[in-house]
Amino acid sequence: MQFDIHPLNLMKALSLSLELSTGGLSRHHWRTAMIAARIAGYLKLDDWQYQTLVYAALLHDIGAASNWTERKQVYVLDGTASIHAQAGYQLLNNSPKLGMLAEPIRYHHVFWDGSNSPDGLAGPDIPLLSRIISIADTLEVLIKDKGNILEQKFTILSFIRQLNGKAFDPELVRIVHELARQESFWLDLVNPYYYQNFFHNVDFYGKLWFTIDDLQNIGEIFATIIDRTSRFTARHSRSVSIVASFLAKVRGFSAEEVQLMRIAGLFHDLGKLAVPNHILEKPGKLTDGEYAVIKQHVYYTYRILEQIDGFQMIAEWAAYHHETLDGSGYPFRVGEASLRLGSRIVAVADVFVALTEERPYRQPLDCRQVEKIMRTMVDNRKLDGKIVEELFLHCDRVYSLLYSSRPACRVEPAGA
Repeated sequence: MQFDIHPLNLMKALSLSLELSTGGLSRHHWRTAMIAARIAGYLKLDDWQYQTLVYAALLHDIGAASNWTERKQVYVLDGTASIHAQAGYQLLNNSPKLGMLAEPIRYHHVFWDGSNSPDGLAGPDIPLLSRIISIADTLEVLIKDKGNILEQKFTILSFIRQLNGKAFDPELVRIVHELARQESFWLDLVNPYYYQNFFHNVDFYGKLWFTIDDLQNIGEIFATIIDRTSRFTARHSRSVSIVASFLAKVRGFSAEEVQLMRIAGLFHDLGKLAVPNHILEKPGKLTDGEYAVIKQHVYYTYRILEQIDGFQMIAEWAAYHHETLDGSGYPFRVGEASLRLGSRIVAVADVFVALTEERPYRQPLDCRQVEKIMRTMVDNRKLDGKIVEELFLHCDRVYSLLYSSRPACRVEPAGA
């Protein structure tokens, strides 16, 4: 099975997941990509380098996405910032579709003078695309949301000049100053209505074929990022994907649909990157405000995934896992009539996996406790009873797929 996808749409969507915060979406990665693209245009890079640069800029802080403390550190111009760059490299390096972004991301915080280089690179030995992302990244961070951008530019350029020859390539500093003479350079960066024009102008290749295996690989990368947000969810996304795909197979889904279910499971908590670690790991009861933050995550999962060509069904399966048959779920309040089988399967898988995992406020529940809770949820029309029944009919097999070191779960069918 192949998907006809604009790779730029895929990168934009994945980039948005890195912008999530409790206050909504920022545009750091998008604006960094815009600045980098202007520098690339000045340098007349070929189409392949240009596109690779834009994609790498859109994902350049992928290594810091799991931890909110690390997100703050990426804006510090010292040696600590290169840690997340290396983490980003490790995430992407072996990916068939995203591997070409690994090296530009790896070195995007290495100083021109090599003073913070982990492996001795300095000057022109640092990849050009990394050098471009470095100066574009810093310039974007210096932009303040409040205040006229044209009045800010002098302070920003002064800061860039201070690091000329130390952090930044002198030739790139010269180019930035040349570009900065145009008021439009600055105004485009703070005009959200211009962003779609920018993406239209850099979409050189149109749609490309992605195999279902390519998409699963990308899902695995982002599942790793998502699950690193808390030590209590170290394998949650992968576990949900395993259970959901198993249940889909039991329900007679085709082989391709089962793999799509696997992908939906990997992405189902993508929006949790909007939830700070201290909320995810809170040992006590959440406040109403904290719970409101938690409830955002499925909304963002849906809005991000729906931007990818051909992902409408995957987006729905993934993001509706907190919707319920009685219509009291969130965030769209859909009810039984609008809740497709795929979404119901992910919901059951998510509840089962969550109950069998450790949480900051409890230990993993045993199989009897899990069954009791889930059957109560069926009685209250929160979960699909047929899917829950099939889960516990095959519970022994599900436990063996997930927890080879834990006792098997043998549950008699209801009424046996």
